[in-house]
Amino acid sequence: MPEAPKKVSLEVFDLTLDQKNKQKLQLIEELTSNADQVQRRVLEEILSRNADVEYLRRHDLNGRTDRETFKNVMPVITYEDIQPEINRIANGDKSPILSSKPISEFLTSSGTSGGERKLMPTIEEELDRRSLLYSLLMPVMSQFVPGLENGKGMYFLFIKSESKTPGGLPARIRACCHHLRWALQIQSW
Repeated sequence: MPEAPKKVSLEVFDLTLDQKNKQKLQLIEELTSNADQVQRRVLEEILSRNADVEYLRRHDLNGRTDRETFKNVMPVITYEDIQPEINRIANGDKSPILSSKPISEFLTSSGTSGGERKLMPTIEEELDRRSLLYSLLMPVMSQFVPGLENGKGMYFLFIKSESKTPGGLPARIRACCHHLRWALQIQSW
């Protein structure tokens, strides 16, 4: 993943909380200062990794991974446009339909926007991206709340039990999944 560090150095464990926060704030600065380059690199990586998936082949991308071809060939879609593919995956189809990497779980929406929950297929490395994202919260908040890391906090979490798709993959409510993992990270301070 281009926007996250590739390796975790053991030196990071020897840093003070203030030093760790500064590193994370520097990462935010680098990513936001070069957002266009980062987005291009991420799109290129996604397209090259998934060049042979069924969905992209069907739209005649034919293995091309450049941004201009993608913009010209791929339509803007809604969830309903890819719902048949998502349902196939949920029902157990393990072929590379939307992703070259195996789908490891589904996150589900709360269902508040249309009454019915939407399934969002995710891959194993998505957990790393979510963890990185949530690790950036406290350094940002600490800039505006002096001594935040010295106080105590109480987190009220509503965690709904996960379900399984007909194909056996876990389906978790997105918000619960994120907040629980974030709260567990906070405890590691």
